[in-house]
Amino acid sequence: MKTTPSAIKILSIDIGGSSIKGTILDSKGNLKMDYKKVVTPSPANPENVIKSIKTLVQNFPAYDKVSVGFPGYVRNGIVKTAPNLGNEFWKDVNFCSKLVEALGKDTQVVNDADMQGLGVVSGKGLEMVITLGTGFGTALLMDGHLLPHLEIAHHPVSKGRDYDEYIGDRALDKEGVKKWNSRIKKVFKIMKTVFNYDYLYIGGGNSDKLNFKLDKNMKIVTNADGIKGGARLWQEDKHPVTHVAMATPTK
Repeated sequence: MKTTPSAIKILSIDIGGSSIKGTILDSKGNLKMDYKKVVTPSPANPENVIKSIKTLVQNFPAYDKVSVGFPGYVRNGIVKTAPNLGNEFWKDVNFCSKLVEALGKDTQVVNDADMQGLGVVSGKGLEMVITLGTGFGTALLMDGHLLPHLEIAHHPVSKGRDYDEYIGDRALDKEGVKKWNSRIKKVFKIMKTVFNYDYLYIGGGNSDKLNFKLDKNMKIVTNADGIKGGARLWQEDKHPVTHVAMATPTK
C-alpha cells in the first residue's frame, strides 16, 4: 500500500563535528520521537560516518525518506568541502548516493545550516541562519526559499583567519568566553552590514555561551528546532532549490 504524503515519515540527520543527531519527523516537521545522537567518528571519513548513522538509527521506527544536513558545501548531493570532518576524505564524494545504498530510501543532502534554516525561519523576508559550533555555518532564505549556499565561513575576517578559525570551537577554547563574545559581536556587526537581513537566527552548540543582549530581530534556536528542516526538504513546491540533491534507490 502506497504511503500518503501526510503519513510519510522522514529520518532527519544532522551531522556535526562532534556528534551526529537524528530523529523521525512527520511531513509537517513534528518530531515523532526524541532525537538521539552518537559521537562523530574519528577519522570522520564517509565509511565511518555512514557506519555511525546506521548504528544511530538501528532501533528507530520505520521511515520512508531521509534528509541529511552536512557540515560543508554540498552540490547535487556531492560533497565539495568538509573542513571540520576532513576535506581529504570528502572531496567530490557523492554522499547522497552512498546513503541511498546504505539506507535504501530516497535521500536528500544539503548543508547543515541550510537544513536548520528550513526548520526555524518564519518564511517572511530575507532571513539568515548562523550556527556556532565546531565551525561557523550560515544559510540565507528569502520568503522561506533557500538561496544558493555560500561558504561564508571560509571568507577571511581577521588577520588572514576565516570565520571557522576566528570564532569556531578552537578559538573559543584558546581565547576564552569573554574574548570569544567580543569576536562574535564583531561578526554580528559584519553580518548585519553585509546582508541587511530582516531576521537572524542563531543555532549551534556554542550559542548558549553568548553573554550580551541580542537585537530585537535576532533569536537563539535549538538543534531540535533545526532538525525539523528535514521535513521541509520534501515540500517540492516550497523549496525547489533543494531538490537537486535528491537520490533514489535503484529498483
